[in-house]
Amino acid sequence: MSTKKTIIVITGPTASGKSELAVKLAKKINGEIISADSRQIYKGLDIGTAKITKKEIQGVKHHCLDIASPKKRLTIIDWKNCAEKAVDTIYRIGKVPIVVGGTMFYIKALIDGWALPQVLPNPLLRKKLEKKTARELFTILQRQDSHRAKTIERKNKRRLIRALEIVETLGKVPKLKAKPKYEVLWLGIKKNPEELKKRIQKRLRKMLKRGLIQEIKKLRASSLSWKRIYEFGFEYKYPAFYLQKKISKEEMINKINKETLDYTRRQMLWWKKDKKIRWLSKPNSLSIYR
Repeated sequence: MSTKKTIIVITGPTASGKSELAVKLAKKINGEIISADSRQIYKGLDIGTAKITKKEIQGVKHHCLDIASPKKRLTIIDWKNCAEKAVDTIYRIGKVPIVVGGTMFYIKALIDGWALPQVLPNPLLRKKLEKKTARELFTILQRQDSHRAKTIERKNKRRLIRALEIVETLGKVPKLKAKPKYEVLWLGIKKNPEELKKRIQKRLRKMLKRGLIQEIKKLRASSLSWKRIYEFGFEYKYPAFYLQKKISKEEMINKINKETLDYTRRQMLWWKKDKKIRWLSKPNSLSIYR
């Protein structure tokens, strides 16, 4: 019999209802939730990340939310350390850990026990690389480390820069040595394209109604640069452009909806490779609720 700890992972595309499912499941099986979201780890990034609200939490304990100021730059290693500590804590009190989120790289790092390269940030190199487009960075990475280029998100500038930073120090991005620590029950939420599109549009309308623009104004007033705000994703970048009068409100809405939909397609391409995931088209009827 395996001595590994068992955890549940709930994943799926943005706006599919992962947080709602996780809370319902946690209440049924005496669980606590570990957020696997690369932006919800920051304080003050609430509306644009669709962070779960106090009302939606329904008393279920959540871990790895709001653990740092947005002025800091947390890495996947920081999150993995937080998540592993949370799993141990949840087990110690006799509850079930439920990892939920759409940041694929984070979840795989935890589940597969990746030994991540401990390479310190290189500010001078980052400053130089920031001037290049994602396409240019990807071309450089292809030339310097073709293996990593095959697996990276080619439009994710932050990850491309980090990969090149590691290449600069180690010569290449080392293969991630895996040492799985957990037994995992994988659950994925699947929506048909038209339904998901409607949910994405509804999600953005809700964000704007809740005060997305005001949230970005507040971040800016806290001395965050526009450049740093852009790094938090298109839900922040395009409203920031709108506030600077670079685009209209209609353009902002169209761009966020389009990029969110494009991102969900990339998420599903990633997860479809994993045959261990049990895909649920109607999670509310899941028998484990009973």
